[in-house]
Amino acid sequence: MSTVAPEPQVAAPDALIARWCARLAGTPTRVALADGDDPRVVTAAARLAEFGVTPVLVAQRDRVHDVAEREGVRLDERVTIAEPPALADGPAGAVLDERLPGIGADPLALAVAAVPAGLADACVAGACRPTAEVLRAALRVVGTAPGAQCVTSSFLMALPDGRLIGYGDCAVLPEPDAPQLAEVAVATSHTYATLTGTEPAVAMLSFSTKGSAEHTSVGLVREATALVTERDPALAIDGELQFDAALLDSVGRSKANGSPVAGRANVFIFPNLSAGNIGYKITERLAGARAYGPILQGLAAPVNDLSRGCSSADIVAVSAISALQANAAD
Repeated sequence: MSTVAPEPQVAAPDALIARWCARLAGTPTRVALADGDDPRVVTAAARLAEFGVTPVLVAQRDRVHDVAEREGVRLDERVTIAEPPALADGPAGAVLDERLPGIGADPLALAVAAVPAGLADACVAGACRPTAEVLRAALRVVGTAPGAQCVTSSFLMALPDGRLIGYGDCAVLPEPDAPQLAEVAVATSHTYATLTGTEPAVAMLSFSTKGSAEHTSVGLVREATALVTERDPALAIDGELQFDAALLDSVGRSKANGSPVAGRANVFIFPNLSAGNIGYKITERLAGARAYGPILQGLAAPVNDLSRGCSSADIVAVSAISALQANAAD
C-alpha cells in the first residue's frame, strides 16, 4: 500500500516578514500586484498596507471591493487601485506601446509596465498567470539591469533553527557557463545581503573540493570563482567546494584549510539548475526549511513571480522582498 509523506513542519514566517517590513517603514514603497482582484492578493494588500508598504492593485475597482467585502477584508486609503483601462491610457500604456506593442490592457503587462513608468517601485505577479508569461513581460518591459549579463534567481532558505542561507540558481539557468555562473554568485550574494543584513560568505559548489577530483564541470566552477574574485575582490568566496566542506567547520578545516569560506558559508552556488532545484527541495522537505523565492535577479527593476498555488502570506513575503530589492537599488 502506498503512503504519502507528511508535509514538513516549517517555522512561522511572521517574524521574518515583520522584520523586513519594519525596515521598509518610513520609505513608502509601491508594489504593483498584477492579480489585483484575486482574494489572496486582496487579503495580502490589506496586510502590506498595515506593514507600511503601498500596494497597487491592478484590477477593476468594483471587482476589488466585491472581493474585499466577500472575504471580510478592510481596504483603507493606503491601498491603491489602478484600473487597467486607465493605466493603458497613461504612462504605463506608453511604455507597453514601445516595448510590448499589441498587448492591450492586459493587467499583467500593465502591472509590470507601471514600474518603468514610475507608478510603482516593484511588481509581483503570477498568482493567476504562468511563470513563462511573467518572465516574458519582465524581460520585454523592464529588461536587464545595466551590466547584467543575464537574469538569474536565488532562494532564501529559512531553517527551523533560525539560520538564513542563500541558494542560487535554482530556477532560471539550466546549464550556466562560467561567466553566467559568476553572475549567479554575485547577484545571489547581493540578494542575501539585502534580505538578511549579513555579510555573504559564498561557496561555489561542486563534487570536488580544491582539486580532489578533475572534470570539465569542476573546471567551470573554478573559472567562475576566479571571475567573481576579479570582479568583486572584497567578496568572501571560494571554490570549488563540496557542500559539507562549505557548511561544516570540521570538514572545512580538513578538506580546505585556510579557505576564507569553508566551514562558514551562508550562500551556496550550485553548478547547474538540476543540482540547485534538487538541493533547495531537499532542504525544504527534509530539513523543514521555508523557501522564499525564486527571487529574480539581474532585472532593471524588481519583478517577482508567484506560484499559482500561493497563499496570501506568500504574496506578502514576495512583495516585501521586492520592496527591499527596490530600496537597495536606489
